[in-house]
Amino acid sequence: MTFPRYTSSDLPEVPVNERVLQLLACIASNGRPLSARELSEQTALPLSTLYRHLAPLKKWGLVQEHAQTGLYEPGPLGVQLAWGFDQHSYLMGEARGEMEQLVAQSGESVGLLAHVHGQVICLDMQDSVQALRCSFSKGRAGSPLRGASAKALLAHLPEDVQDVLLQQHLPQQAEAQAQLRATLTQIRAQAYAVSENEVDQGVWGVSVPIFSARKKLEASLSLMAPASRAAPRHTELIQLTLAAAARISRKLQAAS
Repeated sequence: MTFPRYTSSDLPEVPVNERVLQLLACIASNGRPLSARELSEQTALPLSTLYRHLAPLKKWGLVQEHAQTGLYEPGPLGVQLAWGFDQHSYLMGEARGEMEQLVAQSGESVGLLAHVHGQVICLDMQDSVQALRCSFSKGRAGSPLRGASAKALLAHLPEDVQDVLLQQHLPQQAEAQAQLRATLTQIRAQAYAVSENEVDQGVWGVSVPIFSARKKLEASLSLMAPASRAAPRHTELIQLTLAAAARISRKLQAAS
């Protein structure tokens, strides 16, 4: 994934007591080790402040400094955090069985994705036995605007969050923003999003939002298939995904 480069004036204001979390999120989301200068540019934190926040993150194993390059990357405590989420999250617990069933019914790959602070993260991926090359794999982050998964989530985010994302990713592109807003309105009305060749060439996808109690957006359930194989089955695959997402939502709402 290519991350947009912002100047300090482009970045939303981060409260002082959350800057260490902003730094940790930046290291986690980039997918590659970063230098202190790159971190400073991406977070708009002065180097002196950056090093002050890095010290406790390194001490607690959330961040580590590469012994040879001096670049910063996620630390070993991240493994424990990921394992705990994977094993004990109520969302993962209720979704996994439905994902496996959807893979069996459709013969295609299924992912569970969530929007977290301006990016879409793949929480889980269940691959079919058939070949499919796509950008989604567990733990990877993707664009918050492109593809069925991103748009299914974006359509149900608060309007102020949508505004920030559109300004960041489509700056001074009024027509493109208007077109995307119209698409999001349609997605909310039909309760799902579809895309083809938008993230990966030759891949068709459908994505349906998942809600817990009080219509809180939790994630999106996404089915992906080669476009040529999916073409005669669009309606069937959409209906299967809608049904699976509805069952997950009902389970989450019952557990609340």
